[in-house]
Amino acid sequence: MSNSPSSIPQEHDIRHLIPMQRHARIFELLNGLSAGEAFVFINDHDPKPLYYQIEAEHPKEYSWTYLESGPVAWKVRIGKLTQ
Repeated sequence: MSNSPSSIPQEHDIRHLIPMQRHARIFELLNGLSAGEAFVFINDHDPKPLYYQIEAEHPKEYSWTYLESGPVAWKVRIGKLTQ
């Protein structure tokens, strides 16, 4: 997965997954990112607890940007920061 600054990150709709599978899927996607790459995921509720989990396990390694904030869908762009 290569995301140059002008490319659009790939979107992953996780709403069809059961809740316990959602975090696992996001962490799979995180593990596949190289510095400067990103992806967008779509969820059916505010994924703020996931943000805290990522930050606790990988402090200052990823960016988190809300692209859409409900009420039906939340879209979040997560990018791997260059160190």
